[in-house]
Amino acid sequence: MIVGKYPSLRLRRNRKSSWTRKLIQENTLSPNDFILPIFLIDGVNKKQHIKSMPGVYRYSVDRISQIIDKAISKGIPMVALFPNTKKSLKNELGSEALNENNLVCRTSRMIKKKYKNQIGIMCDVALDPYTSHGHDGLIKSDKILNDETIQVLINQSLLQAEMGCDVLAPSDMMDGRIGKIRKAIDQNNFQDVQILSYAAKYASSFYGPFRDAVGSKSSLKGDKKTYQMDFKNSDEALREVALDIKEGADMVMVKPGMPYLDIIKSIKEKFKIPVFAYQVSGEYSLIENAINKNLVNKDAVYESLVAFKRAGANAIVSYYADRIDKIIKQST
Repeated sequence: MIVGKYPSLRLRRNRKSSWTRKLIQENTLSPNDFILPIFLIDGVNKKQHIKSMPGVYRYSVDRISQIIDKAISKGIPMVALFPNTKKSLKNELGSEALNENNLVCRTSRMIKKKYKNQIGIMCDVALDPYTSHGHDGLIKSDKILNDETIQVLINQSLLQAEMGCDVLAPSDMMDGRIGKIRKAIDQNNFQDVQILSYAAKYASSFYGPFRDAVGSKSSLKGDKKTYQMDFKNSDEALREVALDIKEGADMVMVKPGMPYLDIIKSIKEKFKIPVFAYQVSGEYSLIENAINKNLVNKDAVYESLVAFKRAGANAIVSYYADRIDKIIKQST
């Protein structure tokens, strides 16, 4: 309810100068709010441009230090690792996910050895970067198998925890996987490893550039609508989150981000749990291409990121994270 009325009440008085706008500002951004996704690729001395994602690259393990150094210097608390697995290493079972020398494992070991606890490591728990069919789980008779997939995800989680992963991020959307993973890692003395559940991950059209980046787009058979959420539903997201919290999730993710601000807000208000948002590849590429074509100005980036904080997100996974200091400085 608004108390007062015009002309004695003039809301524009609080907007008249930069200093007064700063004093009444409700939401702010800092590097502490961001997680930087990093794409990995096999080879030596590689920094490979991703055509569908302007300004984003894949890095070979020996060049990861340059992006980790940058993230630490900018105050980014955590990086998220995503592999572009060689086609020759992919199969229907996603066996490469359990290889202790795969891209994610090698990178995790290197980061922990060199940087100790200067920066957190988040690892994706899912099979889609490793399967020849591009799905997040095992398939039988064109059906994504739930319980059989969970057994593989448990082993993947244990391996990643052993390699130095700080935050396991199951993004697969299999029913019951959070509880099973939590139990397994606790029983193997990884009680301090956190679980960030992709609790509300929608079957979205905004993932295309990411699938290019990890090399799963061309191999994906069909769609993921039988396990990722229907974007027409919101109450269902609350049920997903409630179950994952009960099973042991420390934090939850909403993905994609911008089209789902209502979901972020609902989850935060209902559960008071740390809620993360993923500004996904399609969102990023739309904004970047619009800026490059002078359809919008650069302030659109800052505006889009503040929207996540306004909705209630504690942290944002964003491809802008490595530039966030400049973005904040230019827009405030």
